[in-house]
Amino acid sequence: MPEERVERRLTAILAGDIAGYGLMMREDETGTLAGLQAHHSELIAPSIAQHHGRIVKLMGDGFLAEFGSVVEAVECAAQIQSGMAVRNRSAPNNRRMAFRIGVHLGDVIVDKGDIYGDGVNIAARLEGIAETGGICISRQAYDQVEGKLALTFRGLGPQTLKNIAKPVEVFAVPADELCGPAQSSIQANLTQEIQYCRAPDGVRLAWAKVGRGPPLMRAANWLTHLEYDWESPLRRPALVNLANNHTLIRYDARGTGLSDWDVDELSLDAWVSDLAAVADAAGLKRFPLLGQSQGCAVSIAYTARHPERVSHLVLLGGYALGGNKRSPQEKEKRAAMTTLMRIGWGANDPGFRQLFTSQMMPGATKEQAEWFNELQRRTTSPECAARYFETVGDFDISDLLARVNVPTLVMHVRGDLMHPFEAGRQLAAGIPGARFVALQGQNHSLLPGEPAAVRFREELELFLIK
Repeated sequence: MPEERVERRLTAILAGDIAGYGLMMREDETGTLAGLQAHHSELIAPSIAQHHGRIVKLMGDGFLAEFGSVVEAVECAAQIQSGMAVRNRSAPNNRRMAFRIGVHLGDVIVDKGDIYGDGVNIAARLEGIAETGGICISRQAYDQVEGKLALTFRGLGPQTLKNIAKPVEVFAVPADELCGPAQSSIQANLTQEIQYCRAPDGVRLAWAKVGRGPPLMRAANWLTHLEYDWESPLRRPALVNLANNHTLIRYDARGTGLSDWDVDELSLDAWVSDLAAVADAAGLKRFPLLGQSQGCAVSIAYTARHPERVSHLVLLGGYALGGNKRSPQEKEKRAAMTTLMRIGWGANDPGFRQLFTSQMMPGATKEQAEWFNELQRRTTSPECAARYFETVGDFDISDLLARVNVPTLVMHVRGDLMHPFEAGRQLAAGIPGARFVALQGQNHSLLPGEPAAVRFREELELFLIK
């Protein structure tokens, strides 16, 4: 038989995988494999065949298919997501499976029945940033299906995808539209519960629980809002990814979000005490702790004081020395920024807040920057923002690093404009046995789908299962 000829063609590629597959396999490998096989044989394969597609390959927790028509590919994706919601309705909580699906129209290389190339890679990356139970498609696919399907697409703007040279404009179909009433069967565990507790000095703290699986505590950091973050296209994808594998516990720091704004004390000790209060209110005994930005200092201080409570410590974009103590030049710059906060933080004109947005996420799209500008206005008062900024600028936890005696993973973006890369390296060097991972990019606050965000999630999950 003559050998198949390698060819190149334009095709619609559909990539799908199961959110939280690793956790399900750890809990029940036999049952998970049996359930996945049933979903493939009874729903996925028939849906692909019905829409004139071809399964290229199955990949453990995922699958890859190609179609001659983009319309057929997106229709098939919607049918699979709707079908999975129905199938999950009668399944026990720990046996419910939820797919994320990406669709792209692009060139592929065909070799002996398999397909390769950027077209495949883009579809796979789109699947990785899709909402659980939802679909993400590229601009190339959207241009072919616009107005032809009874689906509502939400523009996410250009997204930087891992190992893809140029940003890809992305459109999403949310899970609630695809699943209708059945959505609650798979997303019920992703409805966050907001509760309140009191710090020792009486400050009311808002905290939230969402997801399933082993706990993961996220320390509060610069400007969060439990409700607004959960609804936003900028922060929700990362939170959902964490909640798919964990029971995620997070809270708004005193002075911000849904916690009390009018507070007497803002200090490292107060923030550490707040973390302890939330952990106790959530009933956590021993748990992994995630700190980001100045939340790293709070997490390190808590871990040094309560080593018996922390099983793993993960730090992203952190530092031991606050900006006021790094150099006279940085101290002077921060003083000017503090003055700007007091003058213009709450103004309708977002120009003042854009200064901080451009430092936090220089790679943000216009839509993402506008969202973060609005987050800043909603999250705290001008005076509290200025006090917060002054306080974290004076942090110095250098003497606490050697007292951290738990497995620690430190990650930092190479081009971080808020806190220099060297600050992250120094942090890791001071913690006994800490592992350091350099992330590519410039954004201090990671953007959905960018390579640094994907790498961060991969490294965190691998670290936590050790």
